[in-house]
Order: sequence, then C-alpha cells, then structure tokens
Amino acid sequence: MKVERITLSGVGAVLLLTAVAVLTPSLTLGLVDWHSVFELLLWGTTVLFATSALIWLVLTYVIGAGYEPPDSVHGGDDIQVRILTVDAADVVQATVDSLPVTFDDIRVIAETDIDVDGATVHAVPDGFDCAAVRKGRAIEWARRTLDHDREFVLYLDEDSHVESFEGLPDADIVQLREEPRRTGSVLSYLADVYRMGVQVEQRAFARLSIPLFAWGGGIAVRQSVEDDVTWNRETIVEDTAFVWAAAQRLEDFSFELATATCRNEAPPSLTEITQQRRRWAAGNLEASTALPLGYQLLTRVRNYAWALSPIVTLIVVPLSVLGVGVGSSGLFTLASVTLGLLTFFWYLRGVQYYGPDKTEWLLAAPLAPLITVVHSMGTVAGILDPPEGFRVTEKVGNG
Repeated sequence: MKVERITLSGVGAVLLLTAVAVLTPSLTLGLVDWHSVFELLLWGTTVLFATSALIWLVLTYVIGAGYEPPDSVHGGDDIQVRILTVDAADVVQATVDSLPVTFDDIRVIAETDIDVDGATVHAVPDGFDCAAVRKGRAIEWARRTLDHDREFVLYLDEDSHVESFEGLPDADIVQLREEPRRTGSVLSYLADVYRMGVQVEQRAFARLSIPLFAWGGGIAVRQSVEDDVTWNRETIVEDTAFVWAAAQRLEDFSFELATATCRNEAPPSLTEITQQRRRWAAGNLEASTALPLGYQLLTRVRNYAWALSPIVTLIVVPLSVLGVGVGSSGLFTLASVTLGLLTFFWYLRGVQYYGPDKTEWLLAAPLAPLITVVHSMGTVAGILDPPEGFRVTEKVGNG
C-alpha cells in the first residue's frame, strides 16, 4: 500500500501545482512547460481508468455473460443464521423480524449481552484471543464455540434484511445479492445505487478461480469449508480475505450468487460513506498481498483507478469553465467523453438493478459525475490514510 500512497500523493501534488501554473504561467518563470506536464498526467489518469473500465466490460459482458444462479437445493433447515453486531439491539431486532420463517436457527453474535426476540444471543467473551480482530474475531469465536449440524452458516450484518429466500445453491460459498436502502444523505444513497451498477460484474466471479471481492451484507459458508479455512487472520475486510483464502486453499473451490437479496442500510451521511469506502479500500489492498501476483496486480490497479477517476471532474471541468484549454486533442476528448458516458451508464445500470419501483432516481442521472466523486473519495482516503482498526458504519435502524 505504501507505493500507492506515495504515487497518489505525488500525482495529486503535481496536478495541483500544474493546475496553478496553467492558470498563472508567470509564476513558473518559463522554466517548465507545465501545460505539457499537466496534459501528460491527465493522459496517464485517463489511460489507467480506461484500462480498469475495459477490464470491467470483459468481466461483465464476456466472462459473466449468461450467468444465472444455479438451482437452490439447501433450504432454511440446512442453515444456521448468525447476525453480527456490537450492541445495536434495535437494528438487529428489525433484521430478525424481517427474516423469512424458513430460518429456524437464528443466532446473534454481539460484543455485549443484548436482548433480541426470536434469536439466541451470544456475547463474545472479553478474554477470547486469536489472530483475527474486531468483526473477524467475533466470527472466529462463533466458529469455534457454536456447535451445529447444519450444512451452511449464513452470516448477516446487523442491518441486512432478507425479505425473500428460496434457498441456497450447492457451493462452498454463496454470496447474497445486495440492495442498499436510503437512510439519510441522498448523495450517499445514490453512490450506492451507482455501486450496484458497477457491481453487476459479480456475475463473473463464479467463473474466476478467485472472486475479486466479497461483502458482509449476506454471505453463506459451508460448515466444512469454514472449519478448514477459518477466519483466524488479521484483516479489516474479513469476508473478502476469507473468500480469497478459501479459493487458494481448496482444490475444487466453488462460489455462486444466490437469488436472495439483502436490503442493508446505505451510509446515512457523506462522512460515513467516506469512512466505509476508506476501510474497504485499505483492507482490500492490505489483504491482496496474499493473492497470486496477477490477481494482486489487478486488485491494486482497480483500486488505484477508482481513486484517480474523479480527476477529470475535479480538475479538467473547472479549468475548462475558466477558459483554460487542457487535454484538447481529439483522441483525449473522445476518451474522456467515452469514460464519462460509461459513468452515466453505471449509474443507469444501478437504477435498473433496483427495478421499476426506483425509476424516479433516473432524474438524478445528471449528477453522475458528482456521485462518482462521492463513491471514490473513500478510496482516496483509504490509500492515503488507511484506518488503524475496524470502524462500524453508523446505522439508523429505519425500515
């Protein structure tokens, strides 16, 4: 991560310096052609983001083309549900109340003893010690402590409402789909709608030897796989780190998507979404060191590209408004327009993912460049200032 931090800081500093120099060339005394330096950096950023976008297109529409989740073969009686929380009893209660009646073994894994109707609550002892930290520590304690005869353990975040469930396909790990619901800031919610458009690439993950990421909203793990791989590793992205470890450890590893969807809370404010994305970016970059070189490079390039993606919005557009020509070649213009249109497409794809009930959010499409910035700033923060520990995203607890 150190390389990314130094490079991103350097690029940001040079871009700022060159932007000032382009606006006020007299300050440079003619010693440096800052305009050329500026255009070179813009080209580099554009090529990097274009490369990441091309990878996404290949994943989504070539590798993932035609993917449909396999038939469900494991019902609620094959699954123990474990809901993870610190102490948010009201939020957890709403999640338990939302679960289909097919789930008859519901456990809450908490840091403190709380009261939740319809579930058995387990508090992680203060004295429990392992390599895993925070959320991963709680999951590892549950793995070691809670005996059961179920085929799967379904891990849910405290705010993950599973409103319909038709069973799980037979795979080592099954990822539930995600559909964040609005809780506060409109921009934070729209950034998650945008993320859902980008995240349709997940349909390719079942066809990769190692899925590119996982998320904790809802993920089911076969009990034998969990006991073999364990959660006992230090990371702040325990779900992705577990999937990566399982994919490399198991000879016939299988990963599938479920048809069920978790309606978890979108971050309620810009501060919360920035902190959430900051943890994801920093955790993924740190955990990626355990991946094979090719996957490690892919993960790092994608994170770096997302961090730099808003540069055209933040720098090129303001300078253009001020009448300063940058990146004015035809090829650069074509590349910028194409990537800009792809940004709009990702947002529209996200609205389509939500379905006809959310079509009114199509009116927000002109905000796509700003939404991209909201989505990406946490990645910038995660690279420049990685968090030292796990920070729970604030929950509102509404329906």
